[in-house]
Amino acid sequence: MKIIIPMAGMGKRMRPHTLNTPKPLLKVAGKPIVEILIEDIAKMLGGNIEEVAFVIGNFGKEVEERLTKIATDLGYKSKIYYQLEALGTAHAIYCAKESMDGNILVAYADTLFHTDFVIDQKEDGYIWTKKIDDPSQFGVVVPDKKGHVTQFVEKSKTFVSDLAIIGIYYFKNGEKLLEEIQYLIDNNITGNGEFQLTDALENMKAKDTKFKVATVDGWFDCGNKNATVSTNKEILKLKKDSELTNKNTEIQNSKIIEPCFIDKNVKIHNSTIGPYVSVGNGTVIEDSEIANSIIYENAQIKNSELNNSMIGNFVKYFNNSKKEVSVGDFSEIL
Repeated sequence: MKIIIPMAGMGKRMRPHTLNTPKPLLKVAGKPIVEILIEDIAKMLGGNIEEVAFVIGNFGKEVEERLTKIATDLGYKSKIYYQLEALGTAHAIYCAKESMDGNILVAYADTLFHTDFVIDQKEDGYIWTKKIDDPSQFGVVVPDKKGHVTQFVEKSKTFVSDLAIIGIYYFKNGEKLLEEIQYLIDNNITGNGEFQLTDALENMKAKDTKFKVATVDGWFDCGNKNATVSTNKEILKLKKDSELTNKNTEIQNSKIIEPCFIDKNVKIHNSTIGPYVSVGNGTVIEDSEIANSIIYENAQIKNSELNNSMIGNFVKYFNNSKKEVSVGDFSEIL
């Protein structure tokens, strides 16, 4: 099985945190989003992964090395492909065409998921979905009684289905998907000026590819600050206690309300941390109260109260009464 992860977007809704770090490399619960995504896919596939292909923008050598290391540390080969122009979801996959053979799974790096579902690789394909209350802002699928997709519908204002497509797809035959995307590109068939994956899926379905609907128990968005903090909370809930607080920390006269992730070399003095807080390597927190927040590496926080907040790397945040903030790397608010 080959995994293709399109992640070339600029992450503008996550600024200022994506000015220095591509969104899929931002950490929640102590790990990069894309690493958690690969781990969850591996669980679903029983570890049956031959290669992880990352489709990125012009992010630079350091990012490429980090992605390669993530895949290697998890025991998988990796490839780097490039999408240098935003030409749509189908085009992003097409950029990894050299990896589109045999069984492939495509997972966009915008969201995380939780499921106990295990795929049957004999099926033609799967579309992962989540049942939601308001599907009007999402692409949805309409299944038949056997659970196979009969319709793909994009952001319908009238109700057709509550099964939202979450951005994970399995294809038994990657070559068929490549063929249909190639057809869209060769004939300049676009939607809203971009090559859309749903158009390729419709063509495959019309040629008797049967896509089965798969469902997830949890679908966690990382599209903006509030969503990412919420996702951090949900991932922390799923973690074991042994994965949360590193032993190499200095906690003095402080209360930790679990679940929290506290990385190594962290110093916490005279503070209350938690619940649902992630604290990165080397951060120092003094005389503060922090809940439901993400604090990245080497930050310094003093005399502050924070909730539903994100504090970037190497930030100094002192004596501040504003409780909800989103502060980018290397900022000083004193």
